[in-house]
Amino acid sequence: MGPLSIGVDIGGTGTKFGIVDTVGNLLFSSEMSTRNHPDVEGFIDELYERLLPLIEQSGGVGRFKGIGLGAPNGNYYTGTVEYAPNLPWKGILPLAKLVEAKFGLPVVLTNDANAAALGEMMYGVAKGMKDFIMITLGTGVGSGIVANGTLIYGHDGFAGELGHTIIIPDGRIHAGTGKKGSLESYASATGVTLTTIELLEASDKPSLLRDIPKEKLDSKKVYEAAMAGDELAKEIFEYTGKILGMALANFVMFSSPEAIVLFGGLMKAGDLILKPTREHMEENLIQVFQNKVKILVSHLKESDAAILGASALVWEIK
Repeated sequence: MGPLSIGVDIGGTGTKFGIVDTVGNLLFSSEMSTRNHPDVEGFIDELYERLLPLIEQSGGVGRFKGIGLGAPNGNYYTGTVEYAPNLPWKGILPLAKLVEAKFGLPVVLTNDANAAALGEMMYGVAKGMKDFIMITLGTGVGSGIVANGTLIYGHDGFAGELGHTIIIPDGRIHAGTGKKGSLESYASATGVTLTTIELLEASDKPSLLRDIPKEKLDSKKVYEAAMAGDELAKEIFEYTGKILGMALANFVMFSSPEAIVLFGGLMKAGDLILKPTREHMEENLIQVFQNKVKILVSHLKESDAAILGASALVWEIK
């Protein structure tokens, strides 16, 4: 009966959690809504209610070394979540302390994309790599940068916010941050929806997407239309891939990774987005970096990578 850890991945829409052993076997996992909780205390209460039976099934709280949390704008050094644009709770939240008080277990917190990068490095396609960048393409765009075998946190714990780098000066406004032209405004699931609305309004090209009410449009519907041969839908992925590829070229020239690992819901679009991404990345790289960096798609189950990564944080608790 070896020690166990709990991994929790807090996303803008849903939260996934699970129990993990020392070799990365996910013994139990489940999920709940993040959005249903306007205050963080209610969220922690539900998390506790959901996890308690799983903890008891696994041999009780005594078997657990701790809890690892991955959250947007999570600060590894302070255990706080700070001004997360995609979460319902605003300001600075002492999330690690609150969870620790509720569960009576040590808690470590990091950014959700850093957690996914750790999961990828320990159990996924980046196993054995010392230099790679993880990009998560979901409701937002997260990233974790591993250089020389170490996750980069920066002096304040917030390094690696590549989704908020400005790719198009004075471009599309980001509702959460108020900044213009960030990668997240274009290459997230939300960005795909915004591109869809813009293209539908800017042209009168026939499209299956015109039959869908604006408030029901999402990246999944765009993907389905593209798979049905819809030219406008294909154009949307082409454009999204172009912006992503330009951004990746910048990131490559910054840290010279062996690979960029792409992860998250948008990857379901496969070559529709991957082909233009690769092309535009190579096109925007200077010669010394060209044809050296692999673009890989994570093989870890979307629900598992960040749980595994967050749980891996626990083994480092002294």
